[in-house]
Amino acid sequence: MSELNLPKKPSMLDASIPVITLICLLTLAVFYFGDNSSYGPNQIALLIAMGVAIIVGVKNGHNWHSIEKAIVNGISLSLGAVLILLAVGSLIGTWLLSGTVPTMIYYGLQLLNPSWFYAAACVMCAIVSMSIGSSWTTAATIGVALIGIAQGLGLSPAITAGAVISGAYFGDKISPLSETTNLAPAIAGSELFAHIRYMFWTTAPSIITALVLFIIIGLNETITVNNDSIDLLSLQLAEQFNISVFNLVPLLVLLTLAIKKVPAFPAVAIGALIGGIWACVFQQELIVRLGGETDVITANVKVIWTAFYDGVVIETGNSQLNSLLSGGGMSSMLNTVWLIMCALSFGAVLEHLGMLKKFVDVILASAKSTGSLIASTVATCIGTNILTADQYMAIVMPGRMYKEEYARRGLDPLVLSRTLEDSGTITSPLIPWNTCAVYMSGVLLVSPLDYMFYCFFNWINPILAVIYGFIGFNIKKLTKKTTEETSLTAKA
Repeated sequence: MSELNLPKKPSMLDASIPVITLICLLTLAVFYFGDNSSYGPNQIALLIAMGVAIIVGVKNGHNWHSIEKAIVNGISLSLGAVLILLAVGSLIGTWLLSGTVPTMIYYGLQLLNPSWFYAAACVMCAIVSMSIGSSWTTAATIGVALIGIAQGLGLSPAITAGAVISGAYFGDKISPLSETTNLAPAIAGSELFAHIRYMFWTTAPSIITALVLFIIIGLNETITVNNDSIDLLSLQLAEQFNISVFNLVPLLVLLTLAIKKVPAFPAVAIGALIGGIWACVFQQELIVRLGGETDVITANVKVIWTAFYDGVVIETGNSQLNSLLSGGGMSSMLNTVWLIMCALSFGAVLEHLGMLKKFVDVILASAKSTGSLIASTVATCIGTNILTADQYMAIVMPGRMYKEEYARRGLDPLVLSRTLEDSGTITSPLIPWNTCAVYMSGVLLVSPLDYMFYCFFNWINPILAVIYGFIGFNIKKLTKKTTEETSLTAKA
């Protein structure tokens, strides 16, 4: 192809038009549809904005076939996450039917005190997520149970979701088993365990501050715990399910598989299958009741099979309990899959047309000091999370774009890898159309617009990273040895 036929690079106006279109449409979607904006309106906004970007790209000389290929490649990035989402839907359905989630709720109602519930929820999720390296799995298991316990205690689901996400992302961020924790140093050129140790300087103060805030909220909330109501709820749980510690075996199996580094999809799928087996073994009375007039064998096959693809619906006469015990199934994740595909398609088009790079080039031109460079990296990671709706893209793209600049300014690769995690990884659940936010909303059943203000850890960490940059605290400089290692890595 001759230079005359090469597409033109986008101008700043070109790059801004689709983004402004998206922001306007998303604002209108929230204004008109509120919490329901993620159930169709946001998807249409993303597709329209993508269409606008395509028009600009065609104007600049790009052809449809190359754009279509970029869209297909963008969607393909989500297929692994889609499989995990569908497996999680099945897991929630079978764990509700098997009594695994109800058992966690039952014991949680007996053990957790409302005054320190939010902080305890954050700590529990942090420990589990650190052990298995997955914020998603933590939210879909421990998080779902904690939301149920919160409703049973009369506590705020939104604050609980914020505590769950704060703890889950803290644990995910510092776990060597986490994909993002491995990805960031790989992109930046730093070493994994050195990266984890270096992150503690920003991560530890952030989670401690978040825990203090959760404790303050818990102590200052005016909550009148009705023990009779909790006893009644516990009794109704026991009436519906065979409550036993044996019901927690599917959870222990899943945690063991995760610790053994079994990939997420097969691990969650196995957990869902064990949930179905456990339902058959321990919840026969419930299955026969849900099966209606059918014989026992037919009831088992149909009810357990349905739990995998469409979840369970349990009627108890108590609307609060019904909401705790009903849901799950692959079908519950289809809207999430729809939103993910639309969001990644939009992000793929912007990247292919060079619009994302245009924003980064403009930002980099104004980043003169170390503090402004780190602030620019944080802003770019957040912006990439907003535009591409994917935390992996928010690590990979800024990491590639800023790596040379960090080295040129004599900064150790650890500074870049930490900054990528401080912003790219943990801000993803705060953006309503991001894949992580959609997932969290789908499993916790709380809108990102409601929980985002209570994800204290996820807000504090990137702010602290920027403050460190401007005051020059714990900013590691390149040594001669590191420079040589970085040079070898770049050449490789």
